[in-house]
Amino acid sequence: MTMYFEKAGKENTERTLQIAKEEALKRGISHIVVASTFGDTGLAAAWMLKGTGIKLVVVTHNTGIREPDLQTFDPEIKKKIESMDGKVHTGTMVLRGLGTALKERGSQSYEQTVADTLRIFGQGTKVVVEIVAMSADAGLIPFSDVIAVAGTGRGADTAAVIKASSSNKFFDIKLREYLVKPLDF
Repeated sequence: MTMYFEKAGKENTERTLQIAKEEALKRGISHIVVASTFGDTGLAAAWMLKGTGIKLVVVTHNTGIREPDLQTFDPEIKKKIESMDGKVHTGTMVLRGLGTALKERGSQSYEQTVADTLRIFGQGTKVVVEIVAMSADAGLIPFSDVIAVAGTGRGADTAAVIKASSSNKFFDIKLREYLVKPLDF
């Protein structure tokens, strides 16, 4: 089952999370990984998954991504997610860290090339693949099928079933199926 939204954006968040939850329950998938910059999407996922037995990992940006010493993820929201047994992972984006540093020096990196290629399918596609690698690197998800949720800008508009692997085995990651994706991004 794949659903397409007319447009990308945060107005699709609730429906995207609902589809991810329904498909995880139907398929027996035990982990959902959700991208969340400020915490809103992660908190919505935690509330929606509460009591289902599905393990939630919320992935956010590293400290300093926007400006030195700034962590964009709200610490109060982090506490709420963790109180509902969700995990919040703050880490360097696999397809940004070194690639951004090299690009700033005038070099096109492998990471940037892969990120740009994944964006052909939408920003959400790039992010779902990346957060699965980050979560696997941190030991927060199994190297098996998980559902990953991300979006374009704020909120969520993309969900996919992905076979997880670590970033050093990046090409072992398999996007098996989109559950929801925007047509216009």
